[in-house]
Amino acid sequence: MKSDKQSADLVTIGKKITAWYTLHGRSLPFRENRSPYFVWVAEIVFQQTRIAQGMGHYLNFIQKFPDVQSLATASPDDVMLAWQGLGYYSRAINLQQAAQQIIDDFGGQFPEKYDDILKLKGVGRYTAAAVSSICFGERRAAIDGNFYRVLSRLFALDIDITASAAYAVFEGFALRMMPDDPGAFNEAIMDLGSEVCTPKNPRCHCCPVQNDCVAYHTGTTDQFPIKKSKVAVRDMELDYQFITNGKDFLATKRDASSIWKNLFQFPSGLSIQNQYCIGKTGIRHKLTHRNLTIHISIYVVPQDYLEKILTGHDTILAIAATRFHEKSFPKPLQQFLTDYFAQSVQTGIGY
Repeated sequence: MKSDKQSADLVTIGKKITAWYTLHGRSLPFRENRSPYFVWVAEIVFQQTRIAQGMGHYLNFIQKFPDVQSLATASPDDVMLAWQGLGYYSRAINLQQAAQQIIDDFGGQFPEKYDDILKLKGVGRYTAAAVSSICFGERRAAIDGNFYRVLSRLFALDIDITASAAYAVFEGFALRMMPDDPGAFNEAIMDLGSEVCTPKNPRCHCCPVQNDCVAYHTGTTDQFPIKKSKVAVRDMELDYQFITNGKDFLATKRDASSIWKNLFQFPSGLSIQNQYCIGKTGIRHKLTHRNLTIHISIYVVPQDYLEKILTGHDTILAIAATRFHEKSFPKPLQQFLTDYFAQSVQTGIGY
């Protein structure tokens, strides 16, 4: 840690950041009334999705599930369908389970305390701190990637942010900087990190604390934050059989393990007569820690053959080609279905 900033007036720096936020903070729907339900859903949605990319998904989700009760009592398939396009589907499963916890353990009222919010399924320190500070004024620092980036540059903190000790160090700085409104301060850091102190090409000329920033004055903004460890990206292959009579196709549901938890997919490993195979296709798809190669064998079969498969496999169901969008498929399979049935209409294959 650099020694020349240890005597800085941290509260003054914090006030500069919140003053900037008052003038330049983003106008976002979940900031209008600080409803804990809306803030909570937003924090989960935007954990892995930029606001500009995910806002439509967020608005659609809260329109369909406007409160804890509607989310808790919804069909799990409806929740997964509303989440479609956001990825990391375990978040949707956890959201619904947490909503059910709120009904069962807190009488349907969103918990106000950090420690209680932290008990909710899928909620970690960051989300609990964000909701408790923004909605209930609890003095908590919502430490996320924005905090790590802004504070590491501001004070030239030479600590690996993946190290177990990093959280406490950054939390300590954040709490010492925090003015009277902890929620506004947390939101200010979020916006500063998203809009100004960006991972690449930070807009230092717009920064309210440029004069206080060690990394700026030493020309080392590209060296912070320090992150030494990386999660290995692994290759993964999936084999599917797309079986259709032209009007319906067969699908099954994934379990809660591995990727794409509880989403629909095509069957695999079935013994299908080769005469019905009209081709094969391959799809490459990247997830955060997986490089997927998806192989799909395409079969067009008669109605009685389709029914025979259904009779012998109780985990497989038939879905109407015109209604596949009502089921939650992983993005690459959703795109395959869109392309296949659009092409089928044009060529008449299978109809």
